Amino acid sequence: MKIFKDVFSGDELFSDTYKVKLVDDCLYEVYGKHVTRTLGDVQLDGANASAEEAAEGVDEASESGIDIVLNHRLVASGFGSKKDYMVYLKGYMAKVTKYMEENGKGDKVDSFKANINKVMKELLGRFKDLEFYTGESMDPDAMVLILDYKEVDGEEHPVLLAFKDGLEEEKC
Repeated sequence: MKIFKDVFSGDELFSDTYKVKLVDDCLYEVYGKHVTRTLGDVQLDGANASAEEAAEGVDEASESGIDIVLNHRLVASGFGSKKDYMVYLKGYMAKVTKYMEENGKGDKVDSFKANINKVMKELLGRFKDLEFYTGESMDPDAMVLILDYKEVDGEEHPVLLAFKDGLEEEKC
C-alpha cells in the first residue's frame, strides 16, 4: 500500500486503497464515496449485549461523510472568494516549483506549470461548486485539496484533487 503525504506538512492525505487517477501528469484524482459509520462499533465473537443494554435500546453515535476525508482526518477549509484562492494558489505553486528544483525535478518545472495552468483554468470556472480540505495539521503552508463531484458509471462521486508534485509516496 502507498500513502501519499504532503511534502510541506507531512500530513497523510490519501492512500492507494482508493481508485486513483493521474491527470495531465500534474493532478491526482482520488475517487471516494459517502459513508455512515457507527462510532465505537466493536463486536467480539460470542459477546452478547447485556440485558440492560438490550432493554434500554442504547443510542449509538454515528458519523457520516466522505470516506477519504474521514479516514485521513482531513479538515474542511475554504476561501472567501475566487481571488483569495488565486492568491493562495500562486504562493503554493511557487513553493512547489522551488521544492521541485531543490529535489532534482527542475527539468519538470516547465511542463508542471503548463499542465497545472490548463487544469486549474477549467476548475476555476466552477469555483463555487468546489470544496476545500487541508491535512490534519491545518498547516497554512501545506496543500489545500480540492473536492469536486464527477459522474462515474452513472453515479455522482466525490473526487479529491491533489497536486502530484506536492506529494511524496510512502510504501507501507
